Amino acid sequence: MSRFPKDFMWGGAIAANQAEGAYREDGKGLSITDVTQCGPTRYIDYELEVDPAKYYPSHEAIDFYHTYKDDLKLMAEMGFTVFRTSINWARLFPTGEEDEPLQAGIDFYRDLFDTMHELGMEPLVTMSHYETPLALTKKYNSWASREMIDIFDKFARACFENFGDQVKYWLTFNEINNIFKAPYLAAGMDVRGMDDFMPVAFQAAHHVFVSNAKTVKLCHEMLPDAQIGCMLSLSNIYPGTCKPEDVMAAYNARRRSLFFGDVMLRGSYPGYGWKMMRDCGVELSIEPGDLELIAENTCDYLGFSYYRTSAFSDGDSQVFSTAGGVGHENPYLKASEWGWQMDPMGLRYTCNELWDRYQKPLFIVENGLGAVDTVEDDGSIHDTYRIDYLRDHIEAMADAVEDGCEIMGYTWWGPIDIVSAGTGEMKKRYGFVYVDRDNEGNGTGKRLKKDSFVYYKKVVASNGEDLA
Repeated sequence: MSRFPKDFMWGGAIAANQAEGAYREDGKGLSITDVTQCGPTRYIDYELEVDPAKYYPSHEAIDFYHTYKDDLKLMAEMGFTVFRTSINWARLFPTGEEDEPLQAGIDFYRDLFDTMHELGMEPLVTMSHYETPLALTKKYNSWASREMIDIFDKFARACFENFGDQVKYWLTFNEINNIFKAPYLAAGMDVRGMDDFMPVAFQAAHHVFVSNAKTVKLCHEMLPDAQIGCMLSLSNIYPGTCKPEDVMAAYNARRRSLFFGDVMLRGSYPGYGWKMMRDCGVELSIEPGDLELIAENTCDYLGFSYYRTSAFSDGDSQVFSTAGGVGHENPYLKASEWGWQMDPMGLRYTCNELWDRYQKPLFIVENGLGAVDTVEDDGSIHDTYRIDYLRDHIEAMADAVEDGCEIMGYTWWGPIDIVSAGTGEMKKRYGFVYVDRDNEGNGTGKRLKKDSFVYYKKVVASNGEDLA
């Protein structure tokens, strides 16, 4: 008998801005990631305009906007029962402030979700996945302004009205806890030139919390059979040593991420959260009714990303990567080509931590390994390193289920090669399906199955039992 429930959802996850391309097609507006280039400083050394002399990999990406039908057939061949993607906000509302959404955008996503259903997959839809319309950053500095609450409410209402009959599983904001570490990426805020952006980040977080609660309330009213979750980056942190100061420092570093889950899943600001704000000199602007709205409209489940763990000691400062906050290396773990330390047991630990804390269903919506893949002369790709990573993490997830954690499903990031969120590269590949495209945009775009494609197909068919 399988260790996973019969209705466990297996699949994969992408984001619109990393896959669709067609960045100005059919009236789409610019989003914040449309003006970031390839490289490790892409969310620091950005300009709020497209430079025609520069190349932006995400502008074409893998052309999923035009190839989604064939790409989804490959996902169906692996047996996917769920596919996670996002709605690019600027594809519906080019500046974020139009009165009505673009029909072309509605038509695209309706056909995308219809195709998923025809192929036996439930859409798992993220409403805001690093795709804030650039015009909102320029006009309001995005979530730094309370104006964003009503603007997002209009977007959410349009999503539920137009796709509510197709989508049962929703996520509001992708990895929104990264506001503290990557404010431009997570919340579309330009904080360059600010000596201390934490007061702005905490205020933006409050606006997001109010917006999240309004969106949850709206979803429950309009789509009573749907489920709506929050999505957080929750790669974990261990104390660097058993020295009490190191243990407390790691605990407090972890709380900077769990703070978001505590508000969106428990419904109130935790005591340590108020202390964090006092320590940063923050006085939140809270309007009447905000806290009541947050308390009464908590998320149904927790979607989270898990890629790695890091060690943290007293005196360390967290360094951001899209795998989560990093303190220093753990000498007991091996690292990927991009320096992400691989820790399957950490996934089991994290699932238990989150289940014990929230007692709400968990959905592992991102887990994966970025690597350089080699295409052999015969077109084969022997990515045993990816298979090993996948096997070890599924084993850990199965252990977590046996521990008593309620886990809804697992979506590998990303099942087809896409543009890396962290570095903007095509070279950093996660997929079970190879896409012939490089960092400079060269290549045919041809899709090739890797060895991991066959392996994951076997895993899914056996509901996680056949991991040999």
